[in-house]
Amino acid sequence: MKPMQDIQLEMVGAVAVVRLCRPAKRNALSDALVAGLRDVFANLPSEARAAVIDGEGDHFCAGLDLSELKERDAAEGVHHSRSWHAALDFVQHGPVPVIAALHGAVVGGGLELASACHIRVADATTFFALPEGTRGIFVGGGGSVRIPKLIGVARMTDMMLTGRVYDAEAGERIGLAQYLVGAGESFTKAMDLAQRIATNAPLTNYALMHALPRIAEQSADHGFFTEALISSIAQSAPEAKARVQAFLDGKAAKVQKDAKAG
Repeated sequence: MKPMQDIQLEMVGAVAVVRLCRPAKRNALSDALVAGLRDVFANLPSEARAAVIDGEGDHFCAGLDLSELKERDAAEGVHHSRSWHAALDFVQHGPVPVIAALHGAVVGGGLELASACHIRVADATTFFALPEGTRGIFVGGGGSVRIPKLIGVARMTDMMLTGRVYDAEAGERIGLAQYLVGAGESFTKAMDLAQRIATNAPLTNYALMHALPRIAEQSADHGFFTEALISSIAQSAPEAKARVQAFLDGKAAKVQKDAKAG
């Protein structure tokens, strides 16, 4: 385990476990913690094939550490926000898929961080909120771009205007999480998913992280062309050819209904 300021990195096989370590502050995001996230994901060990973000204690992340909120002019505010954008871009657009193990508060900047991950697992204690609107501020960590892609502009507007809080079940239903598990089980489920993802062909994982979101935002004509390019590149990789041949030879498992998939 590599200790850093307010954050820890541990390799569990091919999975990088990144843990927020400010439990007394409900893992609220300080500038130091955001910088730590940036540094960790910019320098993941070469053996990492997937990552899990977890929060120490009872909460994943309760948002911006308001004790650090200070007087800034407009230019300083823009640069501060952009520093958060750069950090969370390393999570979303880094080398490996990232799974968030959610529990307790996933609020404000915590939801912005979760939305930068590729898969979100919520346990029964999880609750989601965007209180910035009721505090006279606005999201600044990329939430206005990422969160509407998960739940739509109307729902995000409602959350910010009214301070609405979604519990775990409702959050999963509207798209804030893809998986819902029992209390205390989100990390175990996230690790199971990460270990499964880590066995995929790295180039396929990379295409899913980097190409699929861009294709979804392109016009149909451009998207089809991009898909053709990425598909041809992925299937030309030696590992892809070996996997397809293994399937044809009856050496690879066929798709089965997985009762635990939800």
